[in-house]
Amino acid sequence: MKIVILGSGVIGTTTAYYLAKAGHEVTVIDRQPGPALETSYANAGEVSPGYSAPWAGPGVPAKAIQWLLMRHSPLVIWPMLDPRMWMWGLAMLRNCTEARYALNKSRMVRLAEYSRDCLIELRADTGIKYDARTQGTLQLFRTQKQLDGTGKDIDVLKQYGVPFELLDVAGFVKVEPALSLVKEKFVGALRLPGDETGDCFKFTQGIAAMAEALGVKFRYGETLLRITSQGERATGVVTDKGEHKADAYLVALGSFSAQALRPLGVHIPVYPVKGYSITVPITDANCAPESTIMDETHKVAVTRLGDRIRVGGTAELAGYSLNLRESRRDTLNHVVTDLFPRGGDISKAEFWCGLRPMTPDGTPVLGGTPYPNLHVATGHGTLGWTMAAGTGRVVADMLSNREPEIDIGGLTLARYTRGMIGFSGFSGYRSVA
Repeated sequence: MKIVILGSGVIGTTTAYYLAKAGHEVTVIDRQPGPALETSYANAGEVSPGYSAPWAGPGVPAKAIQWLLMRHSPLVIWPMLDPRMWMWGLAMLRNCTEARYALNKSRMVRLAEYSRDCLIELRADTGIKYDARTQGTLQLFRTQKQLDGTGKDIDVLKQYGVPFELLDVAGFVKVEPALSLVKEKFVGALRLPGDETGDCFKFTQGIAAMAEALGVKFRYGETLLRITSQGERATGVVTDKGEHKADAYLVALGSFSAQALRPLGVHIPVYPVKGYSITVPITDANCAPESTIMDETHKVAVTRLGDRIRVGGTAELAGYSLNLRESRRDTLNHVVTDLFPRGGDISKAEFWCGLRPMTPDGTPVLGGTPYPNLHVATGHGTLGWTMAAGTGRVVADMLSNREPEIDIGGLTLARYTRGMIGFSGFSGYRSVA
């Protein structure tokens, strides 16, 4: 079957690889000059199935108010006259219940755990190199209240058999020796030993080369103009370089997926949430992180990537703006120097931002649309890298008319009530179990 994929980020490129392995003729179209040059370029580097959780949860509205008042806030909202942003925010608030949080987290962990297994298999099969480390994730708590609040997350981890460890100060220093310099700032940690780290950009570049060797054609520097349709089927993709015809189409454009689908009457609840990162050269390896540390207070991840430290986080609602704001850099600088004061040289840091494609319930949207030959893979939020291999396998199976190896219930567009999945009429989104 001939398939056109829109988007060469980690989701689109990994899916292209699996589709090519399944024997399909695949073309990938992207406006950038190469793969992984937008949101996949400099993310936090975490492959963290155990840390997969929706932002919408009990107590989040109250926490959001506190965050907005913090000097180094994990959340920034720029007031805009964009009804889609406000309706998305209201839909997110409706997911801030214990029941919805547990359900949404269970869906996310299911896909993320599968994805981690797929990545391990892919690494073994191909030998792909991307500064991978398999030493887990450490979630650090500065207050006893934060530590005591891990109970609901641990219940879900137990449900899915995800290994974890609750550590006291001595325990987390044993795992991350460099934290001995600042151990008095923290009361404990939750460690997820099955999590991994790696450079998403390097991985996507590598998997793109492997996909190309399998016959995948990458059309870079082409800007999408529209997806055409006739009746109940998609009929083509028109770019500034011409038209592409195929038997099936996959939209994997991250935050821009909603814009591409809207003219067809397909409304998906995805909105961009900007994230920032700095990439810092390591100056003293003994004073740098061994793997990934998540600072629960600031919602910032600090990750070891080869001879670099990647510091990623913050959530900024500012539409599709890619403006680099120095106040966000200050927050990232603060966290990495607070945790690893001797680890890296922040004066030489690369500053970056990307648009995370977020759904109100935190769960990605995979699979079919009302057009039988038009599919979507987006809405992964901060977890595109974590869920990429699993998403690629699941979507490739669906397009190949094979039963996916995991239950896809709750991962498709079907979880949104028909007629309530878009912003038209500003009726908002309503999830159904």
